[in-house]
Amino acid sequence: MSVVIALAALALLMLAAYRGYSVILFAPIAALLAVLLTDPSAVAPAFTGVFMEKMVGFVKLYFPVFLLGAVFGKLIELSGFSRSIVAAAIRLLGTRQAMLVIVLVCALLTYGGVSLFVVVFAVYPFAAEMFRQSNIPKRLIPATIALGAFTFTMDALPGTPQIQNIIPTTFFSTNGWAAPWLGVIGSLCVFAMGMLFLRRQLNKAQAAGEGYGNDLRNEPETASDLKLPNPLLALSPLVLVGGANLLFTHWIPQLYGTTHSLQLAGMAAPVTSDVAKLTGIWAVQAALLLGILLVLASSYRVIRSKLAEGSKTAVSGALLAAMNTASEYGFGAVIASLPGFLVLANALKSIPDPLINEAITVTTLAGITGSASGGMSIALAAMSEQFIAAAHAADIPLEVLHRVASMASGGMDTLPHNGAVITLLAVTGLTHREAYKDIFAITLIKTFAVFLVIGTFYATGIV
Repeated sequence: MSVVIALAALALLMLAAYRGYSVILFAPIAALLAVLLTDPSAVAPAFTGVFMEKMVGFVKLYFPVFLLGAVFGKLIELSGFSRSIVAAAIRLLGTRQAMLVIVLVCALLTYGGVSLFVVVFAVYPFAAEMFRQSNIPKRLIPATIALGAFTFTMDALPGTPQIQNIIPTTFFSTNGWAAPWLGVIGSLCVFAMGMLFLRRQLNKAQAAGEGYGNDLRNEPETASDLKLPNPLLALSPLVLVGGANLLFTHWIPQLYGTTHSLQLAGMAAPVTSDVAKLTGIWAVQAALLLGILLVLASSYRVIRSKLAEGSKTAVSGALLAAMNTASEYGFGAVIASLPGFLVLANALKSIPDPLINEAITVTTLAGITGSASGGMSIALAAMSEQFIAAAHAADIPLEVLHRVASMASGGMDTLPHNGAVITLLAVTGLTHREAYKDIFAITLIKTFAVFLVIGTFYATGIV
């Protein structure tokens, strides 16, 4: 019964998200209903001590990233930079390659270390312009961005700096380049199958006479008579953000060390920061600030008349996206603390093959929590020693455990209640009903790739 309660809460939240109800409202409702059916006396403490604690903690860490990402994307839109790059790409590649261009831009940014959420805000103006000019249905934008940002460069491609590739290093004593050949094989599989699927969906839509669409929400606001800047200038803010993010990632630990104690004159006690855990966040914030300053410096005269209204729109979008994701994060924390979740996690330990066990466990927990990093952290914290012992017994390198765990975390994580999915749909102005089925197809491709990698290792021994 405890397992049924946990799964019912998950189903309720997924149904609410799919039908377009606010996750900010339904995440606590679903979580607390599960607590009520488990232990009625724990409802209030669970709400304050678990749900709100995790929700506020997420906002504390990540809201500046959402805010700066939204402002950066809005300025890219108002300045005409997005339209300039799209026009140049169409001249070079033609309208048939619009999806490929967006996937590659997303992939380059995420592989460069830019947060997935920032990529959504930054790339959407480009995608909307390109899809409109190419007459591709807007409902395919979320799946296209998801393929480029939420898949192979997030957890499969060797060396990716995304957190989903970093978490396993602390459990298996590996590094981000673990199992490079398996990672490349998995990446190629996801990329090729994903592009084939998107092309198939586009062909079906065009055969049915479907175009970009009308009366859509959250459309870019670039003035139609705006003189477009040079494409190289328009591309420079994206290059700056990616490059500066890498540089700040190296510089911040050198400047502050592993921890930093802040003691100002008015403080009763010093504030200590774990720099190792904050480096990625600080780096992307600094990089986005530089990107924003570059756009302002190069096109202030163009955007100044719309800057006040545009910044309000960006802040509103950032607040909605951050609160949606934070609320879902709190839901995952509550569900993970319930007995049913522990029963389910323990039941997964009975799968005999170590790699299959790890893959199913990580992707299942990531799906339940709606978080790739959250599900993987829970699974590895509870079962990494068991995985390691079984791998040693079967003569499986720990690098393979690392790559399977990382890729599995990005398998079923993108269910309807996933924070990144909700943010993606909110930014693009689309609903689950309009666009989620194509995202789910990408999710299935990601999951298939994990088991393809496992089969490849067993068949060839390649690492």
